[in-house]
Amino acid sequence: MENTFLDDFPACHMGFTSFFLWFLLIFSASSSQVHSFTGTYGVNYGRIANDLLSPESVVTLLKAAKIKNIRIYDVDQEVLKAFNRSGIEIIVGLGNEYLKEISIGEDRAMNWIKANVDPFLPGTRIRGIAVGNEILGGTDMELWEALLPAANNVYLALSRLGLSRTIEVSSPHSEAVFANSYPPSACVFREDVLQFMKPLLDFFWKIGSPFYINAYPFLAYKNDPGHIDINYALFKKSPGIYDAKTKLHYDNMFEAMVDAAYAALEKVGYDKMEVIVSETGWASKGDQDEAGATVKNARTYNYNLRKRLLKKKGTPYRPKIPVKAYVFALFNENLKPGPTSERNFGLFKPDGSISYNIGFTGLVPSAAAPSQLSFKDIATHGWFRSSYLSALMTCALLLLHILLM
Repeated sequence: MENTFLDDFPACHMGFTSFFLWFLLIFSASSSQVHSFTGTYGVNYGRIANDLLSPESVVTLLKAAKIKNIRIYDVDQEVLKAFNRSGIEIIVGLGNEYLKEISIGEDRAMNWIKANVDPFLPGTRIRGIAVGNEILGGTDMELWEALLPAANNVYLALSRLGLSRTIEVSSPHSEAVFANSYPPSACVFREDVLQFMKPLLDFFWKIGSPFYINAYPFLAYKNDPGHIDINYALFKKSPGIYDAKTKLHYDNMFEAMVDAAYAALEKVGYDKMEVIVSETGWASKGDQDEAGATVKNARTYNYNLRKRLLKKKGTPYRPKIPVKAYVFALFNENLKPGPTSERNFGLFKPDGSISYNIGFTGLVPSAAAPSQLSFKDIATHGWFRSSYLSALMTCALLLLHILLM
C-alpha cells in the first residue's frame, strides 16, 4: 500500500511543526495589531548627559505634563524600574551595537529579552522594541544585512514568551532612505536601500507594525535656508506647496514629510501601512552655520506641533489616519557629540525647568515661564476650576462670618 500522510508524519513532523508554528505566529499577529501608542503625542527620553534628573523625577515630570508615551534608546534598568506602575507607555531600544549578535539566532534574542525586558513586566508598560536606529541609508552595510534577521529573532522570542501581542517590534528610519521627497507624491525609496527595505516592510506588514520615520523640518531648513520658507517649516502662515499629482496643498513641511513616506510605501505595495514619526523637533541653539536654531523658532515649532497633534487629525493624503509623533527630545543633552544643535533639542532643561513655554510646567520655576497666565491658559491646564472654586468658597465663608458678627 502507498504511505498515507499519517505514515510519513513521523519523518517530517519537525519541519512541519516549525512551519505551522511560524504560520500561527504570523496569523495571530496580523489579526491583532499591537497598539504601542496612546493618543498622538510622545517624547524621546535621551540621556547622553551627566546633569539630568533622576528617572524617578522624570516620571513625576512626565505625569505633570500628561505625556503618556516615551521612547528610550536602550534598556537602562534604573529607568525601567522607575517607570514601574507609572502608566506611561514606553518603547525601548535594541542598540545598533547589538544587531549583529542578535541576528545570529533566536536564542540570542531570547537571552536579551529575558535579561532586559521580561523582568520589568507587567509593572513597566513596555509596549515596543525598536530594533536599531536609522540603519538603512547609513554607512555600515553589515548592519543593513543584520537588521531583518535581528528583528525576526526578536519577534520570534517575544512570541514564544507570549509577548508578541503586547510588545511591538519596529525599526525607525531616517530621511536618508528616500531618493526624493519633493513634492510628497514623488517620494521613492533609494534603489540601494530598497532591496533591504522591501523584505523588511513585508515582515513588519505581516506582524502588524507601522513604518517609523524620523522627520525633521529643522534639518531640511538648516541645510537649505535659501530655498525653504521658514514659516512653512514652523507651521506658520505661508504660501505652502501644491502637489500637482495629488492636487493637494500643504501648509507645513511636517505633514508633507509624513505624506512623502506614505507615497513611498504606496509605490512598493504597502499603501495600508501606518506611518508614525519616531523623531521630530527643533534645536533652540546652534553653531553659526546652523540656520534657524533659536529659542524662538524651537518654541514656535514645538508649540504648533503639539497643538497640531492634539487635534488628532490626519494628513492631506491620509486624512483618516491621525498623525502620531514622538518629539525629540525631553532634555538638552550636554554630552552629545556633533554640532551645537545636537545638544539643544530639549523641551526641558536638565534641572526640570522648561526650555521655553509651549504649555508644559517644569518641576522648578524657569525664566522661560510667563509671570502671568490668561484665563484660557489656566483653564487649559485644568487649574482654573479648582482655584476659582477655592477662592469663591473662601470669600463666601468670610462674608458669612461678617454677617453673623
